[in-house]
This record gives sequence, structure tokens and C-alpha cells, in this order.
Amino acid sequence: MSLFAAVAILAAAVAAGAINAVVGSGSLITFPTLLALGYPPVVANVSNNIGVIPGNVTASFGYRKELTGQRGRLSPLAVASFAGALTGALALLALPAGIFKLVVPALIVVGCGLVVLQPRLSAWVASRSKASAGGDAKPAKASPVLLAGVFLTGVYGGYFGAAQGVILVGLLGMFFADSLQRINAGKNVLVTIVNTTAAIVFMIFAHVAWAAVGVLAAGSAVGGLVGARVGRRLPPLVLRIIIVIIGIVSAVKLIFFP
Repeated sequence: MSLFAAVAILAAAVAAGAINAVVGSGSLITFPTLLALGYPPVVANVSNNIGVIPGNVTASFGYRKELTGQRGRLSPLAVASFAGALTGALALLALPAGIFKLVVPALIVVGCGLVVLQPRLSAWVASRSKASAGGDAKPAKASPVLLAGVFLTGVYGGYFGAAQGVILVGLLGMFFADSLQRINAGKNVLVTIVNTTAAIVFMIFAHVAWAAVGVLAAGSAVGGLVGARVGRRLPPLVLRIIIVIIGIVSAVKLIFFP
């Protein structure tokens, strides 16, 4: 790996780690960078998935305060994320490239729509569960519909992964009457589970560019801490605007620049 390639990957990884902590879709920075540097698409996707995991972990750690009291509702969602990620990772290795990408833009647009509607949806859930929509509320437990949605998002995350955080924030915001910051914290945990599960499959069965993974890991770890620190201080409206903008950019990129 040349010095230029290492610097480019490191810079992309720091930015991606920060974006993943706040929203998700940071892979839309690192994955194209690897492609531009000459890595084959599947190798780039696999290596990127493994390399961003330290950023997912540091982002989850940075949001540890907001994770307080969420173990009960996140546990079944974690199982769904694991099962979905395993399915998606195996699909990536078994199916022709590009099949799942056909539906990715639609999924991202739906996720953005859910983020925009999150305040009203949370209020509706709160009225049914007699819970406040504030950050200290005890939100409703995971429903079968939410479990299915998280599973399918895990399938997508295991297969490609970019913007899975946008979709997860929309889903969690729709079903849980809680603050966006706490929802974002839960999203970080689920994304970490998805990426780690897929990474284990890839390390066993796929070709990995380990030099690139090492640089990605270092950069994403730093970016995850930075993103968690910044993201926790953002007002909900600002965070929601960032989520929608990145989601729209992600969808446009996947449609016109696949």
C-alpha cells in the first residue's frame, strides 16, 4: 500500500467513523475510496465492513449514557440483527453482485421518511404506551413488526451496509417513544452487532485486504469517538436534518453512481 493510499483511506475512515456515530452511511465514503484505489468491489465491501467495526464500538461507548435502561428492548433486537446480518453476509458470498442493491435506494428513502415523521410517530406510540416521549421514558418493547424490520435491515447491513443506520433510526423512532439521542445510541449498538457478525463470516470465507482494514480500523475508531462527542450535543432537529440529508445523498449516489 502506497503512502497516498494509506492517507486517503485514513482520512475517509475518520470521516466515516464520525458520520456512523451520528447517523450512519459512513461506508458511502470509505467504500468508494477503496474502489477508487483499485480494490475489487467485493474485496472493498468486505474489507470496509471489517475496518469500520472499531468505529462502531467507540461510537457505542461514546453513547453509553444514553444506553442506560435500554437492555430489555435492545436484547431481542440484537438477536434479530445477528440473524439478519448472518443471512446478508452469506447472501453476499453466494448471490450475483448487485441484486440487493436494486432495492437499497428505496430502503434509504423510506428510512429518511421515517426520520422526518419520528416526532409524530413517537407521540402516537407514547399515547398508546402511556409513556412520555422524553429521554427518560421507558419506551414500548420490541413488536414483531419491528423485529422483522430490524432483521431485514440486518440482511441489508450484512450484504452491503451503507446507510443501515438511517433505516434503523427511522424504525426505532417509529416504534419507540423516546428521544432521538437515545434512539441513536441503540442504533449504534445494533449496527455494531450487524457489522461484527458479517465480519466474522467474511474473515472465514472471503478474501480480505488486511492492510486496508488496519488503516480503516484506526481511522474509524478515532472518528467514532469524535462523532459520538459531537452527536450527543446536537439538538434533535439538527440531528434529524443531518440524517435526512445524508440519506438523500446516499440514495442519489446509489441510483446514479452504482
